[in-house]
Amino acid sequence: MMESQPLQAPTAEPHGAGAADDQPGAGAPPAVPGKEFTRTCKGLVVVLIGGYVLLQLLPSSLNYLAIIPAKTIPFVWTVFTAGYIEQVLPGAIGSSLGLLFCGKDIEPVWGRKEFLKFIILINSICGILAFCIAVALYYVTGKESFLVTPLSGFHGALAGFLVGLKQLLPNLELPMCFFWKIKAKWMPFFVMCFSTIMAFIVPDSINFLPTLLSGMYVSWLYLRYFQKNPLTGLKGDPSDDFSFPSLFPDAMRPVTDPVANLFDRMLCARSKPSEIALPVTDPTKASRRRERGERVLEERMAADHAADAEAPAHSAED
Repeated sequence: MMESQPLQAPTAEPHGAGAADDQPGAGAPPAVPGKEFTRTCKGLVVVLIGGYVLLQLLPSSLNYLAIIPAKTIPFVWTVFTAGYIEQVLPGAIGSSLGLLFCGKDIEPVWGRKEFLKFIILINSICGILAFCIAVALYYVTGKESFLVTPLSGFHGALAGFLVGLKQLLPNLELPMCFFWKIKAKWMPFFVMCFSTIMAFIVPDSINFLPTLLSGMYVSWLYLRYFQKNPLTGLKGDPSDDFSFPSLFPDAMRPVTDPVANLFDRMLCARSKPSEIALPVTDPTKASRRRERGERVLEERMAADHAADAEAPAHSAED
């Protein structure tokens, strides 16, 4: 099966879910966490590809599925559906690959329910923010193109996945090209800078920038202050390794530190004492979720080494 039973069990137990349909079949070897694409991700890929195919067969459906700010007030549901509609083939392929490769590392740690909740939440909030930003740009610039350009795509959730990987597997090396890799903890900042630069070089890409940046911002807020930790039952991740300044290089701390303090005053001070994120004074508990993510990576690497070791043995037997 696609999901790992050893890691899914602790995630599901606090919620009392049996998850019988997720258990491996009798006699089947357990799947390695992070090694195979999950059924959830494969199902979402079908949704993304299906949305693209639908637009090719019925181009007029874009008016009812994507955010067109001038028509959003009658068609309010588009702020929730736009996140799953890719208008071009490269976008559909890129979003599908990003979903599969990020999801296979994130879902085994979070669990299926939390993984889906994260995607729905980020896509919905990004849709609302994309509409608001487009209307604001229209009033500032007077350009009607901001009101009639269809906005859609899964890139807001993909940006959120990068923040999730930073939290769970900060030292995971992600391939960027043939020989260059970058650690997951620096990917949000790299994508943020790259997307901003491309918005000035390729004018059409500026339509993706608000959703992409919103996805990073909203996902960090959710993971930092609101996501419930299944291991402790508490909310958020207050560790220094996941603070707002940690998203940026140390040279930017004079700017990022005041923003981080503002977040803490607004969001932590208003939380109930029993619901406040893990105590900062206890580094062991504060880093529990990240350690669990590191175990996922270690088990995947160990499984890869075991598979490489077994291959020569099977060849010799044949």
